[in-house]
Amino acid sequence: MAAVPLDLLDRIRALERQVRELAGRAQTRPAMTQINHGAVVIGEGGSLDVRAPGGAQILGVGQFATGRYGVSMAREDGTGVALEVGGNDTTSAQMIRLFARGGYPSPIVMDDGYADGYLGRPWVPIPLAPSATVTAADWRTTHAGSIWTQHAVLAAQWSVYAPAGTTAEARLMLNRGGALTQLGDSITSTGKEVFASQRITPSAHGLSRGDTAALLIQARRTAGTGTAVAWCHGIWGANTATPKEAK
Repeated sequence: MAAVPLDLLDRIRALERQVRELAGRAQTRPAMTQINHGAVVIGEGGSLDVRAPGGAQILGVGQFATGRYGVSMAREDGTGVALEVGGNDTTSAQMIRLFARGGYPSPIVMDDGYADGYLGRPWVPIPLAPSATVTAADWRTTHAGSIWTQHAVLAAQWSVYAPAGTTAEARLMLNRGGALTQLGDSITSTGKEVFASQRITPSAHGLSRGDTAALLIQARRTAGTGTAVAWCHGIWGANTATPKEAK
C-alpha cells in the first residue's frame, strides 16, 4: 500500500469537519425576533399589522381600505384610532389626525386637508370686544379684535338690530396694516334684528398662516332716530370644507 503523507490526511480531516459544520448551519434557522442590520422593505401593497391579545389593532402600516398608504396607531383597549398619518380618502391631501377615544372618524387635532400650511382643528375662537352703540350716519366700529392667523377659514356669526322707524347697516371689516377690506356683504335692519353667518375663505381675507390682522364690526344708522346695536355672536378659525374654499 502506498504511503500517504500525514499532512494530507490532516487536511482531509479538516475539510470533512468544515463540511459537517456547514451542513449543520444550513439546517439552523436564524433568529426571527430581531433585525440587527439593514432595512426591512414591505412593498407591492403589503402592510404591517400589530394586534393586542384581544384582537384590537395597535399599529397598521401600509395600504388602507381607501387605497392610499399611511400609518395608523390605536389604543389597546379597543376604543378606536388614536393617530393617523395619511390613509384618508382621495378627496383631500394626506393629513395628520389625532382622535379622541371612540371619536373616530371626527378628529380633535388635524392639519387642513385642502389648504396647505393651515391648521384644521381645533377651531380657535377670535374674541372681539364690544365698544359702542350707533346713532350716527357715519360708520362706527362696534367690535374689534386681533387675530394671529392659524386657519384658512374665518367662520363669523354676527347681527345688527334697529328699532321700529329706524334703519341700520352693518359690515365686517379686516384691518391689515391700516388698509381696510370689507369681508362679504353688508346687512341692513329696520325694526328687527338681522343675522349674518359667513365663511370667509383665503381668497377673501388674503391671510397666510401666522399673519396678524384686526377684525372689526362696523355699523351706521341710515334712517330714523333710534339707537342701533350690533352684536358679535362669535368668530372662529376653522378648516376648509371643500377644495373650492381653499382657493
